[in-house]
Amino acid sequence: MQMAQPILTLENIHKSFDGTKVLDGISLSVLPGQFLTLLGPSGCGKTTTLRIIGGFLTPTSGTVTFDGKVINDVPPYKRHLNTVFQKYALFPFLNVYENVAFGLRIKKLPEEKIRAKVLEMLELVNLVGFEKRGVTALSGGQQQRVAIARALANEPDVLLLDEPLGALDLKLRKAMQIELKRIQQQADITFVYVTHDQEEALTMSDTIVVMNKGHIQQIGSPE
Repeated sequence: MQMAQPILTLENIHKSFDGTKVLDGISLSVLPGQFLTLLGPSGCGKTTTLRIIGGFLTPTSGTVTFDGKVINDVPPYKRHLNTVFQKYALFPFLNVYENVAFGLRIKKLPEEKIRAKVLEMLELVNLVGFEKRGVTALSGGQQQRVAIARALANEPDVLLLDEPLGALDLKLRKAMQIELKRIQQQADITFVYVTHDQEEALTMSDTIVVMNKGHIQQIGSPE
């Protein structure tokens, strides 16, 4: 792999809440097309790191650079990033099709473009034929895939995933790990993934960032 320019860089990121240090000098580069996982125990700062990348939190100090531009003060909706949360945050009153179309409607795209994109995304996540289903009638794994389809429909450069399989049972989690890796490779998109599950990190990631107590302890391939 030739040395690509990082799409995303964190430089010396510190974050404190009410005087308590949560991140203590985090520096990290993410390459285009990488599946990078932040791995560590609860409270180690991985979700805080993800929220800073997503723009939901501002670092106390340090720089977040995206595609060569500093984005510390850029709000989440203006970043070329999308986030999939553990709770999925789907709209219960909308069906599968309208959930996936939501961001595209905000952009006021023409209806035929929206339709083409929604169907392309549903095919990617293996949910063709589910367009009219209510999301509350879906299984956890299906809801998860709708959330991913909705996030990818906006064509973000980076997808942030915060413990997205945490609510699923073991068998489904295993199946979804393989599914997520497939989606990531097929969509050829950068994933930054948060988990405390070692095996999950080893199964899916190209690069694992081991965090503990607000520090990065190790960065490397699963091997």
